[in-house]
Amino acid sequence: MELLRDRSTEFEEAGVRPLGVSRDSPWTHIAWAQALDLSFGLLSDWNGEASRGFGVAHEFRGMRDVSARSAFLVGSGGTVLGAWRYGTGDVPDFDELLAAARAS
Repeated sequence: MELLRDRSTEFEEAGVRPLGVSRDSPWTHIAWAQALDLSFGLLSDWNGEASRGFGVAHEFRGMRDVSARSAFLVGSGGTVLGAWRYGTGDVPDFDELLAAARAS
C-alpha cells in the first residue's frame, strides 16, 4: 500500500484513480489508511462479491474466498482494460501498471 501511496500522483496524472480493495472491514480500512497515511480510498469487499466476480477468490490457510493479490485497470465505462495477479509475497510492478494506465 505504501508503494501505491508513494506513486498515486503518477497514476492520477495518467487519469487513473487508485483504490485499494480487500475483504477487511471498513473499520480496518480506516485504521490502515491512518497508520499508512494513505492518499487514496480503500473499499471493503466484506461479503466477497467483488473477489468472486473478478475471479480472484481462493483458499488461503484454510480461509475461503480470500482475495489473491491483484491489480485491475478499469475504464470509466466499467470495462476491465487490464488485469494482473501476483503471488502472496510478490510486489506489483508499478512501472508496468503505470505504463498500462498511460496507454489506455
